[in-house]
Amino acid sequence: MADLLNKPKSELDQEEVRRLEEYEISQGPLSVLQQSVRNHTQVLISLRNNRKLLGRVKAFDRHSNMVLENVKEMWTEYPKGKAGSKKPTNKDRFISKMFLRGDSVCLVLRNTA
Repeated sequence: MADLLNKPKSELDQEEVRRLEEYEISQGPLSVLQQSVRNHTQVLISLRNNRKLLGRVKAFDRHSNMVLENVKEMWTEYPKGKAGSKKPTNKDRFISKMFLRGDSVCLVLRNTA
């Protein structure tokens, strides 16, 4: 595997590229998503719009695009108008299936609870 890691991808054949990608997914940052798919465990995903998703990963790709199931989306709404007149409220909603585009993902955490 070390010989594949040090070679430019342009010099690899299709089989070598497939093996290298398999290794990177199983050992690199995407291993959190792979373990979630295999073990049907939940992950907590922090998004660029300051929302959080708690759900199970059904599938993913190298761009962190994901198909999620049984998702709880959570966010905080702040009142408009005079400051201090109302307190911020925490909101959530349930989504049974969703596709999440990877460029909105900031952080993915394993849920160990």
